[in-house]
Amino acid sequence: MNTVNYQIELLSQHPQKKTFTCGIEVLDRYLQQQASQDMKRYAASTYVMLDIQTQDIIGYYSLAATSIVSADLPEMIAKKLPKYLSLPATLLGRLAVANSYQGKNFGKVLLINALKRSLELSLQIASFAVVVDAKDETATKFYKHHDFLPLNEHARKLFLPMTTIKQIEF
Repeated sequence: MNTVNYQIELLSQHPQKKTFTCGIEVLDRYLQQQASQDMKRYAASTYVMLDIQTQDIIGYYSLAATSIVSADLPEMIAKKLPKYLSLPATLLGRLAVANSYQGKNFGKVLLINALKRSLELSLQIASFAVVVDAKDETATKFYKHHDFLPLNEHARKLFLPMTTIKQIEF
């Protein structure tokens, strides 16, 4: 990573969000047009990584509550859990890095921040895992590289149990 000083904070009415581009239109549009509305409606919380010097948005991620259908879990994991139809989870709904900051490990930094935040919140409101719906094969590889596991029969829907996240040294 370059010597960029950054901070990660809850999205506010940041003027730079209208010009954010990561190369994936749906992710650009979400930050530009939808993220603030989702926050007002308590549908998702969006966190932005800001370059302290320029105030550019380096990247962002969103978190929301979700659930995992227990039958979708790999049998090896499911057999160790309560026999509920579904388990509470945290959805990492979106994660994106601006074009000009890509290839500098900011995606990993954002992911680690999201995992740490999710773990901390799971101590207050139970969450079995963090779930992602990877947008494409590149995103799927990124999450698998960070130990996410596929949910049965959902090639791009992946999860990382809180027990695994708890073992990460932040």
